[in-house]
Amino acid sequence: MEYHYYGWQEDVPIESETLPGIRSQRDLYDALKRCWCAQTCAPRLRPDWSAANPSLGQCSISAFLAQDLMGGEVYGVPLEEGGVHCYNVVDGHVFDLASEQFGSRVLCYEHNPVQSREAHFADADKYARYLLLWERLKADQGAVSLS
Repeated sequence: MEYHYYGWQEDVPIESETLPGIRSQRDLYDALKRCWCAQTCAPRLRPDWSAANPSLGQCSISAFLAQDLMGGEVYGVPLEEGGVHCYNVVDGHVFDLASEQFGSRVLCYEHNPVQSREAHFADADKYARYLLLWERLKADQGAVSLS
């Protein structure tokens, strides 16, 4: 299968007791694509969210979720329109599970600042969306909820 998110060519392995069915970043992407929804989308982008563009507004919560499973760092590309777009770097592998939302627009994945989980999740809505995405992912994988 061919993927189109940034960094898909290098499939980084995942060892997770929580989600044993997710063994690689590609598995994670496939599961996230099934789990992303309007409720997990950033509120300002929600009116434009659709199943045709499921990664829209999902970057930070997906990147921090990937970090939970794989380690590494979350970085942010400063956007011209404001804000940052989050992506992951794990063991030197750069990947952006939510990059397809930009279509043919190419982002710069070099020399960007590390993103703080605490700073992002100080936004209560963003943290709630992250928890919802985790719950949807566990349900997708048939895992028992921790709630």
